[in-house]
Amino acid sequence: MNGIYWLASYPKSGNTWFRAFLRNLQENTDEPADINALHQHPIAASHWMFEDYTGLSASDLTMDEIDELRPDLYQKIADESKEDLFMKIHDAFTYLPDNRPMIPSKATLGVFYFLRNPLDVAVSFAHHNAGTIDQTISDMKNEKLSIYGNSKKLNSQLRQKLLSWNSHVNSWLNASDVSVYLMRYEDMHLNPIPTFQAAARFANLPDTKERIKKALKFCDFNVLKKQEKDHGFREKIPFAESFFRKGKVGSWRETLSNEQAQKIIDDHRDTMSRFGYLDGNEKPIF
Repeated sequence: MNGIYWLASYPKSGNTWFRAFLRNLQENTDEPADINALHQHPIAASHWMFEDYTGLSASDLTMDEIDELRPDLYQKIADESKEDLFMKIHDAFTYLPDNRPMIPSKATLGVFYFLRNPLDVAVSFAHHNAGTIDQTISDMKNEKLSIYGNSKKLNSQLRQKLLSWNSHVNSWLNASDVSVYLMRYEDMHLNPIPTFQAAARFANLPDTKERIKKALKFCDFNVLKKQEKDHGFREKIPFAESFFRKGKVGSWRETLSNEQAQKIIDDHRDTMSRFGYLDGNEKPIF
């Protein structure tokens, strides 16, 4: 039975990088896959996908009405699929007022959850939104934070409820009705071959060392950045300078003030400690 593997993450946590890896792993050609062809691994909040499958105009519905239809949409997509799907999602794992999960377990084969040090997320997310670090730090603590939530503007994506960084992480990693595979961004960078090899096994994909190394070579950050420079990237927000910026572990140390870093730690201490981002003295590890 086919279904959906969810590629879930808070924004700027390695999701798109993994999608590029998947495309290269599956295609197994002699040149890097086009980053503008990642629609084969679609975005769950895609405006056009919602309208194509439901036959409804999203602009005629409220955001809450759209949310009520999304579980049935994903079930329909899973039921009609002739192959396993990999679908990017930034929504937190939430429930509708009638207690249905936004993500139906029956449609779900598994979940990859991409986790990144919130100190680095803050820097990358601020750049992505062309915003300030301080505002981003505040947003990451906001339990009501959404993206694409402006009902007066026609967006390419539907509203996505992020919640706070802390709540987003725990909503997925504490979800009981789906099988969740955790991938830390830092492990993806610092120990790539075994990390991606294990991920491929989770989804029953080719996992030979040679295939993994080839796919990783073709989705190297410098390759992705050059593709964006040469051809653009359709998923970049228009007012952002670029989508692929540095892709480094620990780049926050070059950008955040001591006060800003401590504010993030104070806001998310328990979750950072739980997943190995703070040592016994509550100092950052990465």
